[in-house]
Amino acid sequence: MRSNITEFFSRMKNEKVAFIGAGVSHRQLIELFAKKGITVTLRDKRSAEQLGKTFDELTALGVRMVLGENYLADIDDTVIFRTPGMYFNTPELICARKSGIHVTSEMEVFFQLCPCPIYAVTGSDGKTTTTTVISEFLKAEGFNVHLGGNIGRALLPIIEEISFDDRAVVELSSFQLMSMRQSPDVAVVTNISPNHLDVHGTMEEYTDCKKNLLLHQNGFSRTVLNMDNPPTAAFEELVRGECCYFSRQGKPERGAWVDSDGIIQVTFNGNTAAVMDSREIKIPGIHNVENYIAAITAVWGVVSPENIRKVAREFGGVEHRIEFVRELDGVKWYNDSIASSPTRTIAGLNSFNQKLIIIAGGYDKKIPFEPLAPKICEKVKLLILTGHTAEKIETAVRQCDSFNPDTLKIIHADSMKDAVEKARQNAQSGDIVSLSPACASFDAYPNFEARGRHFKELVHSL
Repeated sequence: MRSNITEFFSRMKNEKVAFIGAGVSHRQLIELFAKKGITVTLRDKRSAEQLGKTFDELTALGVRMVLGENYLADIDDTVIFRTPGMYFNTPELICARKSGIHVTSEMEVFFQLCPCPIYAVTGSDGKTTTTTVISEFLKAEGFNVHLGGNIGRALLPIIEEISFDDRAVVELSSFQLMSMRQSPDVAVVTNISPNHLDVHGTMEEYTDCKKNLLLHQNGFSRTVLNMDNPPTAAFEELVRGECCYFSRQGKPERGAWVDSDGIIQVTFNGNTAAVMDSREIKIPGIHNVENYIAAITAVWGVVSPENIRKVAREFGGVEHRIEFVRELDGVKWYNDSIASSPTRTIAGLNSFNQKLIIIAGGYDKKIPFEPLAPKICEKVKLLILTGHTAEKIETAVRQCDSFNPDTLKIIHADSMKDAVEKARQNAQSGDIVSLSPACASFDAYPNFEARGRHFKELVHSL
């Protein structure tokens, strides 16, 4: 494999390589390619001033800059690395492929060159926590773990440091998977529900992207599917290796499940073993029990039950996922900015045993809010709406059969700051306030992390 890595970088010296965007996945990679003597171009919508220090550093390395609104015009490169969030069928990329330009990505090349086993997770909800828990399990077992994809760091820049005995754990989105033609050793699909329809257009295309996680596995692979989610369970016919399930509602023949007493059990090869009480999992929410049984199924036979229990009892969760922010005057504040779809918000609401004050709304991904409305009517006492989708969410809630204006108050806020101030004004001791948007952040923030951090800053300043 080392020779493959050396050969790859040697071959790139005969190419003109363009990177679209200088974000997390590309910044180190651009520097690595340039230092290896490869002809590199950065194509970025931002200006030199907006790039700031990055512009100065990359220019000093000899990187050619194509910046501004026309950054994808007149492409004369022979290889393009697209950014993870860029739609594969963007007109400019279609044109590039038709003209013979090789369009790839950091993750695609990493999968081709990685010398160690790869665990990869996708899904509409829960993939970040599941990915992180798998990495924590493997680290507890003593493996040197490389965490990447949508979380962690870009892994291709460190490909020469990764050994055969290490483990790579990655989270992959539909955008990344759309062009993948290589699959991991262990593939986990947490669930499938409507998401990113503003880009994909149809559920069929979105679901087909997810299938690429396992379509290219071989007979020695493991695939982990959600038995309780019909679209995910239907992937079984595509599995070429060991097909496993996780379930809260049934007992799979191979995989982890939860019995009627809340005990997590694992069944493999006809043998069933009790692993732990699901109530021992430190992070709250029944959806996190699902994330754990998915992760347990992925690592079973590699990680000991003792280390699984240790991680479950000690791991405090991932930032922006029902993250406790502070308690002020008896009111508890939570940051669930990752809830960028209705199903994520539903999961967050189900994590608490009382009615909440929630802040929701944001960028419109063209996902219907009607399925969310009954849960809001059941679990919310004050709904504070902001962003582009505020009116759509309110309409869905008010048209819900279970809506009662006497028990659910709806108000609007002009900004996150205004929403936090209105929550403070209306909250009483014993209340819980949660940022649980049910929408993406792009109408006001570059990503859900920036939204969550701003929310936390505002709450801490109260």
